[in-house]
Amino acid sequence: MDNPAAGRIFAVMEHDCDILIVGGGLNGPALALACARAGLSSIVVDALPEAARQAGDFDGRSYALALSSVRMLARLGLWETLEPNAQAMREIKVTDGRVGEAKVFLGLHFDSAEIEEGPMGQMLEDRHLRRALLEAMDAAPLAAHRASSTVIAQQMTQDSVTVTLDNGKTLSARLLIGADGRQSGTAARAGIRRTGWRYGQTALVCAIAHERPHGGVAHQFFMPAGPLAILPLPGNRSSIVWSESDQRARAIHALPDEDYLKVLRPRFGDFLGEISLAGQRFTYPLGLTLANAFVAERLALVGDAAHGMHPIAGQGLNAGLRDVAALADVLTQAKARGEDIAAPLVLERYQQWRRFDTASLAGATDLFNRLFSNDNPLLRLGRDLGMAAVNALPGLRRNFMREAAGITGDLPELMRH
Repeated sequence: MDNPAAGRIFAVMEHDCDILIVGGGLNGPALALACARAGLSSIVVDALPEAARQAGDFDGRSYALALSSVRMLARLGLWETLEPNAQAMREIKVTDGRVGEAKVFLGLHFDSAEIEEGPMGQMLEDRHLRRALLEAMDAAPLAAHRASSTVIAQQMTQDSVTVTLDNGKTLSARLLIGADGRQSGTAARAGIRRTGWRYGQTALVCAIAHERPHGGVAHQFFMPAGPLAILPLPGNRSSIVWSESDQRARAIHALPDEDYLKVLRPRFGDFLGEISLAGQRFTYPLGLTLANAFVAERLALVGDAAHGMHPIAGQGLNAGLRDVAALADVLTQAKARGEDIAAPLVLERYQQWRRFDTASLAGATDLFNRLFSNDNPLLRLGRDLGMAAVNALPGLRRNFMREAAGITGDLPELMRH
């Protein structure tokens, strides 16, 4: 009866769940599902209403999922449902170009046939991935979704974390996860500062329909104003991520659809025939932002809450999913050892695993953007020679492909073959 640990045990039993996840985008639900595999319960607090997340109309948003991310979705039991709506990226062509030269190929060529693992990645529309994650959460007894709810306060004690919602209700757990984007309120309330800068560039994002088949080939054209990515979607459609200066992007985005296409066509080239818009148009300001710490007392950050980078390599969501897989690994092992899943030493293992990798990736995307987003003749010559050298060395080219596929380095269990 006088066991000093009794109060602590009772406090744990009173928690609403093991893990509170703030942010209902993609990384939050993925983490809830990954932790459920280890017997850890979670509640995902989502600011958006469920109907907005479940919307089935194609709005133009898509993701380039690296092979490691595809493996993770398969391990979570989602890929069988998603695969019929996915488009394999069988080849990637990288070209250093100018407006009107997009159809000329003078750069790198990565062909998945050169590696035994298969396609380097898959293109998947946002609507399919979101719906699959929500349906999987609905079917998982240990994963709950609290939609239309915003966290306005958080408080840590020795045993737990409590958050206050905008309706005045509170939720408690052993661990709090910030999966709430680059403007993470979870990180800000914990006193975690950020390092970063804007690029003076804005991404114009849309989907297009085109006359000719793309053959599963993804294109990355490096234009002086910024990169243009053409990523294959199912059917004769492609996703466009097109970077311009902030001022120029604002002017282009304000144009009617047909005038918008008139600006895009000379950049795009005519190799896929006539093009037309398919879905909505979006803009995203581009910049680099890194949280100065990925963890704090009873708290961890994943995805854009921890790091946001230039989309030049299409690694934003993939880096977030690797955070999720790594954190799930750490928490699973801690639970198996009987450790407090929110103990400082446990969370530090996650931070050590992911912080260096994400800082390195962010640095690489920053360097590539600065190196390629200009028309300096000397830099242009140097990067063209560099791409030609990589293209001429099969071993180096295969290493680049495996890196793009996300299957190098210390992989979390969910991302292994």
